[in-house]
Amino acid sequence: MFLYRTKVINLKTQNMILVTGATGNLGKATIDSLLNKGVSPNSITALVRDETKSTELRSKGLQIKIGDYQDLGSLKSAFQGVDKLLLVSSSSDISKRFEQHKNAINAAREAGVGHIIYTSFDMKNLHQSVMGEEVQYHAYTADYLKQIGIPYTLMDNTMYADMIPFLIGKDILNNGISIPAGDGRTPFLPIKEMAEANAVVLTTRGHENKEYTIAAETAFSFAEIADQLSEITGKIIAYHQPKVSSYIAQLIQTGASEDDAAYIARFCGAIANGEFDTNKSDVKQLLGRSPVSLKDFLKNIYS
Repeated sequence: MFLYRTKVINLKTQNMILVTGATGNLGKATIDSLLNKGVSPNSITALVRDETKSTELRSKGLQIKIGDYQDLGSLKSAFQGVDKLLLVSSSSDISKRFEQHKNAINAAREAGVGHIIYTSFDMKNLHQSVMGEEVQYHAYTADYLKQIGIPYTLMDNTMYADMIPFLIGKDILNNGISIPAGDGRTPFLPIKEMAEANAVVLTTRGHENKEYTIAAETAFSFAEIADQLSEITGKIIAYHQPKVSSYIAQLIQTGASEDDAAYIARFCGAIANGEFDTNKSDVKQLLGRSPVSLKDFLKNIYS
């Protein structure tokens, strides 16, 4: 068993850390975790596409660079002087994501970046998933990173625990939870825990050319999540499995677009297929503690 404490590298020997997707959930949480670990804001660069969204980041004292995964030149300029790059996977159209990641990796190589940390995805087999190209781009990116010659770390993230309230529907006390996920189990992990794992890898040594599973130690089905919610709320919470078409309509009613709702429903199919139950986790070894339990996470939302 390996154990990485959260002692930050002496900043006299640490060059710039750059976080892409800095205004997104994971990027922003990673920056907060770095700052909480005592990393100087001057040692963190946030890459953003839209400078008007960088006000909060600037207020924390971070350096701001403008760059777009579609624009190789902007990335090469932004990555100058960067030692460690957190490459948060693209949220653009899925057909464009691998090419965008290649742009970022190629720009990092040309700019002399010393280490790329990529936020990949944790499934049993990305190449053979029922979701097809919707997750395969993570595997293509990982393969390209391994070939390119830059030291890398793959952070294979499971599904966010933070998504559960959206996934299971509104007013669960009266309606129960509603999601077509069968008996499949998922090791949900909060974004904050994933961000702390990123911060550990960005600030400690010995992670080059390694792959970590960033998932909870225990996976739960939605029937088991319903049982946990029953204990938390003191009311019996039923688990309903609607037809996919009904579930898509449910998501649209909560504000999702039709395309996004259909995309999320396909994730439910992968859950039902058991694709997320990989029975692996490196979080305890990275953080030096067990991750927050799902029940404790849900208590903060539903108690």
